[in-house]
Amino acid sequence: MPDLTATINGSFAAHYENLRVKLHKWVDPLTEAQFWRNPFPYGNDIGHLVLHLTGNVNYYIGAQIAQTGYVRDRHKEFTDEHPPTKAEALQKFDDAISLVAATIRKQSSDDWSVTYSGRGSTSTNRFGIVLDCAAHADHHIGQIINLSRELSRSPLT
Repeated sequence: MPDLTATINGSFAAHYENLRVKLHKWVDPLTEAQFWRNPFPYGNDIGHLVLHLTGNVNYYIGAQIAQTGYVRDRHKEFTDEHPPTKAEALQKFDDAISLVAATIRKQSSDDWSVTYSGRGSTSTNRFGIVLDCAAHADHHIGQIINLSRELSRSPLT
């Protein structure tokens, strides 16, 4: 009989790693200007969504489960007037996903049930927050795909 914990750990870690691949597929072809430009009068640009996803997993999984000491400034994820370059933002995202995958792979069957009480979360255990963060990332990567499609129709400025 397969080990359920190994299945959960492997599947969750692979899902996060696939999110990284999917994000890069749609973001890598964009110019620096496109990365930080919102083609619509509403919502966010891709760059700030990447900063937001990075902050989200660094806080909920990094700080709260892996005990990294990460301090989140959620407001700045959307409003930073001097954001990092596209390459820097993507590297920080990649580092966060690597941390998440490594943290997930270390969880024991008992760890998944550990009480979770991160600020702003309704999840009550580690399994729930890892699932919530995955769903959150899927949602925003869907937005990023739509933005990338729109920006690809625009001039590369």
